[in-house]
Amino acid sequence: MTVEPCSADVPVVIVGAGPVGVTAALLLARRGVRTVLLERHDDIYPLPRAVATDDEVRRILQAAGIQEEFAAIARPARGLRLLDARHRVMAEFPRAALGAHGFPQTSMFDQPELERVLRDTLARTPDCELRGGVEVIGLEQGPSGPVRVRFRDDAGEHMMLADAVLGCDGANGLTREAIGAVWEDLRFEERWTVIDARTSLPVRSWEGVEQICDPRRPATFMRIGDDRYRWEFRLDDGPELNDERLRELVAPWVGLTHTSDFDVLRQARYTFRARIADRWRRGRVFLLGDAAHLTPPFIGQGLCSGLRDAYNLTWKLALVLQQAGDEKLLDTYESERKPHVRHVIRLAVAMGWAMTGGQDRAAAVRRGILGTVFRVPGLGAAAARDLSPALAAGPLVHRRVRGAGRRLIGRFCPQPWVTANGRRTRLDELLGASFTVVTAAPLSPASRAVADGLGARIVRTTGLGDDGRLTAWLRAARVDAVMLRPDRVVMDVVPRGGHGFTAPAAWAPLVHSARNPPSVRRTAPESLLRSSTR
Repeated sequence: MTVEPCSADVPVVIVGAGPVGVTAALLLARRGVRTVLLERHDDIYPLPRAVATDDEVRRILQAAGIQEEFAAIARPARGLRLLDARHRVMAEFPRAALGAHGFPQTSMFDQPELERVLRDTLARTPDCELRGGVEVIGLEQGPSGPVRVRFRDDAGEHMMLADAVLGCDGANGLTREAIGAVWEDLRFEERWTVIDARTSLPVRSWEGVEQICDPRRPATFMRIGDDRYRWEFRLDDGPELNDERLRELVAPWVGLTHTSDFDVLRQARYTFRARIADRWRRGRVFLLGDAAHLTPPFIGQGLCSGLRDAYNLTWKLALVLQQAGDEKLLDTYESERKPHVRHVIRLAVAMGWAMTGGQDRAAAVRRGILGTVFRVPGLGAAAARDLSPALAAGPLVHRRVRGAGRRLIGRFCPQPWVTANGRRTRLDELLGASFTVVTAAPLSPASRAVADGLGARIVRTTGLGDDGRLTAWLRAARVDAVMLRPDRVVMDVVPRGGHGFTAPAAWAPLVHSARNPPSVRRTAPESLLRSSTR
């Protein structure tokens, strides 16, 4: 069959229009980068899958422009409990109603509802085009020039040229093979049965996630919505559960009779795996989400990790495509995200080990020790915070700072509510999408020159109406100012009483082309931005 080239090229092609692909498209569109999404299916997958997110990822959804819509479908959760076989609490990981990112630390949701919100927003975004019913059949790139994307639809085969391709096509997609990546097996594989149900019956729930640490029948339970619940059980392979077996499994939470109002929305078997692709990039083709990594679901970070991928990569890609940023900037995507993903997967595997851990005498001792350790006051909360450690050292995360400010480098700036021009808003809406200097003191000429070279906004913490939270955050770290990347990660600091940033020579060569950034679509009006920046 003759391959017909499309008439127009596009800056970015995204393979796969699941939550990660669509979020990446929306983030790029808010930076003025046009995308075409190629998706096999004509509509969203209608059954539940991901059900939990954290406050950092809600901040990403805010950056993508869907925070208000997501808030309408999300339900805050109290955290995670580990229970023994008799459903006694062994450990608790509390999650606050308001985290450092300005949102509940854990929120439950229904993935089809999230995908509908994302698709509706995508349809209203001029710089995004979605093509459904399309199968990508080939990706080719030479040492230079655009990536050739070959795809097939009802009209035949076509070719599109793209400056970059984002592979958001899942664990079985084509993109990973196209860049020659292979899986690194992190040695976890188990078969689980997932049951999603709707019921008006009273269900025993503490409004958080429960993990049952019983080697004979490990399980997970959570409330997703007003009348929506999920159970996950590790069961032997066999036929689908009959009513009697289902009643037995859910009995610790809800009593069922033959006439009970209990609607099983989905019953499916999944193989939970722990894997990381050995490479996430070749040239201008990148892997994101399940195409790059797979994690067991025990700490609710599967989809979250994919959305973090999109947030980390898109601002860097926009700088390279629009403002001739250094190509090496794109190398920092994998070097920053891969260690973070590995850390999260290891936490999930450890949680799975705590739940299933074997049936020998040593396993019983290990579970007993686990229960004792996690009863130490504050340890559960500390473990929960470990879901988002500082980014690994690299060109944009200069960790050689000694003393003042070291603990801030590579971590997110908190997002308090602020007041500007008489209006209450979250900090990120005020900052826009550029580099930003947040400072509690007047900048030195050297620091101001660095900020001007990046086209960075300079925001004083005084008068923000945040009850002094940002000022206190800076003072606790003994710094006068921080340089924030567009993704709100602290890139550098000015130590208290210092004359300038500690390491601009390490990162400025990569991002200097960000000067005079293009206009970016924002929620906050320009008048609000002017009122609190100087």
